[in-house]
Amino acid sequence: MKPGADSLIIAPQWIGDAVMTEPLLRRLAARGERLTVAALPWVAPVYRLMSQVTEVIELPFAHGGIQWKARLSLAHQIKGRFDSAYVCPNSFKSALLPFLAGIQQRLGYLGEARFGLLTHRLKNPPKNQRPPMVAFYSALSGERDLAMDRPQLRSDRAAVEQTLQQLGLPYAGYFVFAPGAEFGPAKRWPTSHFAELARGLGQPVVLLGSSKEHALCEEIAVPANALQVGKCLNLAGRTNLIQAFHLIAAAQCTISNDSGLMHVAAALGVSQVAIFGSSSPLHTPPLNARASVLWLKNERSYQPALDCAPCFERSCPFGHTRCLHDISASQVLQRIEHQNRV
Repeated sequence: MKPGADSLIIAPQWIGDAVMTEPLLRRLAARGERLTVAALPWVAPVYRLMSQVTEVIELPFAHGGIQWKARLSLAHQIKGRFDSAYVCPNSFKSALLPFLAGIQQRLGYLGEARFGLLTHRLKNPPKNQRPPMVAFYSALSGERDLAMDRPQLRSDRAAVEQTLQQLGLPYAGYFVFAPGAEFGPAKRWPTSHFAELARGLGQPVVLLGSSKEHALCEEIAVPANALQVGKCLNLAGRTNLIQAFHLIAAAQCTISNDSGLMHVAAALGVSQVAIFGSSSPLHTPPLNARASVLWLKNERSYQPALDCAPCFERSCPFGHTRCLHDISASQVLQRIEHQNRV
């Protein structure tokens, strides 16, 4: 694409995937393309923290269905604005907007019978051969050098301090736990382990997540606060996404499952411990020099070996979820202490 071209990015629907598209956007901006991102409302805040994005369009679409009327209306509004479109998701409906808007060049991966919706098509590798997601998205740029660039999000210190002041929290005086994982329980370290870890830390803990994860976070906060009043502050569902980003940016360390907030912490470059179970850090690693990854699949001393991992299932097919239950709070605490020393 020529320098000065106007390009539309169709964003993924998951926060973690949105973060992992940042190196793609950086590549496109470096060669002079002006970038507008079309994203669902719960993902749009991620792109407002990317300096290379000129505009964010919030898509008025709900989960499920084609929603022809809404897509046709938005396509009419943006018709003639863009020279090219990069379609990050693999779904049929995600490729419809650029097609209906008549954007001349439409790039994306083959999938879901959308051959005719795209003008430039990349072969979609089988799941067991798919490269790490950052490289997967970066390939849409058409460039051959697909080094594992670290996603980067900008952090406004004044805005961060304002959020901390509103919540009465000191800068770097607390830990963040992100115990949720939208995909399913096979990616979630047990809440009892999180509660034990909270009790072993010398500073307060802030629990982050969506409103659907508030009850999950209560399973951590209640036993932790029973022993020490005010130990855990459950903010799941009580912050907007930008406030959650601010809290992560100012934390002493973030402890999470393989989730969207794990990738946010990595992109902000903060100290973190990432706990993997059914998924793989070879596929979706936290690309952060300050990240420590715990995955029993890689632990040679752990027996019997986890031949079932990674299964990439929502729930454990065997019902034991050893890959997560057998990671102890003391192991995570050791990683945190190591992170604090380096």
